[in-house]
Amino acid sequence: MPGAEAGHISAFMSEETEQPPQMEPQVEPPEEQKGERIAKVMARAGLCSRRDAERWITEGRVRVDGKVLTTPAQTVTDANTVIVDGKPLPGKAQTRLWRYHKPPGLVTSHGDPQGRATVFDRIPKGLGRVISVGRLDLNSEGLLLLTNDGELARRLELPETGWTRRYRVRVHGHVIEAKLEELADGVTVSGEAYGSIKAVLDKQQGANAWLTVSLQEGRNREIRKVMEHLGLEVNRLIRVAYGPFQLGQLARGGTEEVTGKVLREQLSGAGGSGSGQKGKTAGQAASSHKGWARNKASKSNTKGSGKKAQGRKIGARARKKT
Repeated sequence: MPGAEAGHISAFMSEETEQPPQMEPQVEPPEEQKGERIAKVMARAGLCSRRDAERWITEGRVRVDGKVLTTPAQTVTDANTVIVDGKPLPGKAQTRLWRYHKPPGLVTSHGDPQGRATVFDRIPKGLGRVISVGRLDLNSEGLLLLTNDGELARRLELPETGWTRRYRVRVHGHVIEAKLEELADGVTVSGEAYGSIKAVLDKQQGANAWLTVSLQEGRNREIRKVMEHLGLEVNRLIRVAYGPFQLGQLARGGTEEVTGKVLREQLSGAGGSGSGQKGKTAGQAASSHKGWARNKASKSNTKGSGKKAQGRKIGARARKKT
């Protein structure tokens, strides 16, 4: 049956050559439509830190599109209406950063349950709503960075920036330098492991001594706990540098804004190179600096020896001529 056979072949060929249905291409939504975590958006608006934003949400202080938010996992876009404490979320302000010379006796917090004075009670009101980059405890003093950008504050607090925090520390007790050198390899105190710490004895004055201490984490009361572990009591602690930013001659209680150009230049390196010691521990950075100093001294001595040798040759030629 030629006709039937031809029809069968035709049907078979039709099945084999039939094209699969076309799939609609997947189009990624624009970045602004993907949304961001609400806590991150609040922090970037300068209202608070991301951690505080999460706490505010659990306290029922945040509404999104008229509904009280119950989880910080919520993402929002520009299309959402966010209300915090009855007020619309402000737009993102221009990022600003200040150096502040914290005096001892102030709590680094926006509020203290014990009613003690805080850093934010004492700074100029013209700064507006700002938060600190990290903290200094009640009796510590020196450089504290302040910003109106909560996301920036969180970024600069992370050890991944590679920024070294440097302190001048006065301790009571006899300092054993060999014990200080061992801190470069890290130390465990009461079950808590601390990273590399570079501690150098500047001078011993009777029962007290001054140290320079550098580290890259700066956990809660880290220096005090480590020194106590070594049998030393910290009786004064001054932060003199945070990454590329220095305390310098800033008066106690004074504030000074970091200019836009300087801020951009320094923050472009925040992620490892901000301190000029990318990927190095505090101890390695200091060792690198010592090596540079030795090389410089060696070159200087070599140049001096060369000049002396050249002088001897000239003297010898002069004697031959005479």
